[in-house]
Amino acid sequence: MKRATAKLILALSILAGGLAAAVPSEAAPDCKKNKDAICPLIFAPVTCQGGKVYSNACFAAADCAKDCVPSPPPA
Repeated sequence: MKRATAKLILALSILAGGLAAAVPSEAAPDCKKNKDAICPLIFAPVTCQGGKVYSNACFAAADCAKDCVPSPPPA
């Protein structure tokens, strides 16, 4: 049981790191919005084309957002 938990934690850590590396994001030309996307609830805001802000890169990708960059921290 401990081994399975450790593997799950490792997998989630890798996933979270992979999302951070995905910024800036580019949606594929044939992207279809995925309203049922399963994204982690990690707050790492990104600002995309048109000034739309998403809570993280996963939600931006699910909405086919383009030209996303990390949002600046609040002042």
